Amino acid sequence: MAMPLVVISDVLSGRRRVYFGWWLLAASVGAMALGSGTSFWAFGFYVRPLEQEFGWTRAEVSLGFSAALFVSGLSGPLIGRFIDVRGPRTSILVGTVLTALTFLLLATTNSLWQWYAYSAVNAVARQMMFFIPFMALIARWFDRRRGIAVSILGTGFSLGGFIVVPFVQLAMESLGWRATLVASGGAVVAVFLPIGLFIVRNNPAEMGLSPDGARDADGTPSRPRAIEGVTLREALHSPLFWALSFGFMLFFYGMFGWLVHQVPFYESIGLSRRTAATIVSATAALSIGTRLLVGVIADRITRFEYAVVGLASTLLGAMVTLSISTSHAAIALFLVLWVIGTAGGPMIESLLLTRAFGVKHFATILGAVVVVETIGQILSPTVAGAIYDATGSYDLALEMFIGTFATAAVVFLGASKLRRPYEPSMTE
Repeated sequence: MAMPLVVISDVLSGRRRVYFGWWLLAASVGAMALGSGTSFWAFGFYVRPLEQEFGWTRAEVSLGFSAALFVSGLSGPLIGRFIDVRGPRTSILVGTVLTALTFLLLATTNSLWQWYAYSAVNAVARQMMFFIPFMALIARWFDRRRGIAVSILGTGFSLGGFIVVPFVQLAMESLGWRATLVASGGAVVAVFLPIGLFIVRNNPAEMGLSPDGARDADGTPSRPRAIEGVTLREALHSPLFWALSFGFMLFFYGMFGWLVHQVPFYESIGLSRRTAATIVSATAALSIGTRLLVGVIADRITRFEYAVVGLASTLLGAMVTLSISTSHAAIALFLVLWVIGTAGGPMIESLLLTRAFGVKHFATILGAVVVVETIGQILSPTVAGAIYDATGSYDLALEMFIGTFATAAVVFLGASKLRRPYEPSMTE
């Protein structure tokens, strides 16, 4: 306890400044909350309004989300390369402007082709704005504390569901889906532009700092270290890259399919939209603490492949629970298991990739992994929607998710036996 107390004393007395990476992380959490809350968490709330206004089927509406994922997935390596060359800050600023404009375009939708096209462009813009750039940013600013830092960043995703979703649901009820999209675009500009312009710095070396704010024995900041890592070409020649990519494709197939259809599912079993929104917000709130706990544990984990096996198995249990019963008790148990399983997914992915391939080309490699993941994310919402259209229930879709999570667990277990291509020059 002595060392933390000394650090706190130094900060309060002014002898030591708080590492800028923590301020950057705090701003990143806010950005992630808004970015996820107006997109991923909000998807389910647009399904029925679009069905009712245009007479589209659930599969047709869901295909818009799939088209968006397809295009954004293909653009992943290009966006990652752009970030590695130009820096996360430029990507965030360009992505913010494009995201706001495409939200306005989505609000003008009057035909199915427009829904598909505008959704696709919006997804690419959002990819540039917050997911890949902020993951790359935190990977650059933190090394020994990367686990807890990434988990804190992940709470932004949860906060998006907890804080932003109620406003989205309220806006949908009082203003309609078009005005909600316009408001989303305005909110993005109001939050992301100031963060990108005034807070974000591409790496600690720009401020003469080292990752984690490392200091030498005399208390002065350590000399900035070179960013290390293998190239995309080297990663692509590694069996571990393909095992992880396929495993996360299956993992996010089930996760994203449920994310899009959770609100329609709750409505299909007789719950009101407001109740569904409450459940979504509660899920997000519960995951905040879970993400932080996973982050604390992650800094002590040496083989993340085993951790993600556990996460996939937990999600398998969640889906089995919901497929057996939709009673209040079953839904409560499902939520607990779902929160545990999903809280660490994206975070563990980031940590796995940096451990396996390094940080230097992290954004490019993550973008390449996203391409593979996108295959599952494209198919999942559309297939689940088609199943509902054909059968009038989500029973078969739940069984499908059970199969994908079970397979993902097996794939990750196999990946744990493969060699990592990156070996750091310094002990992490």
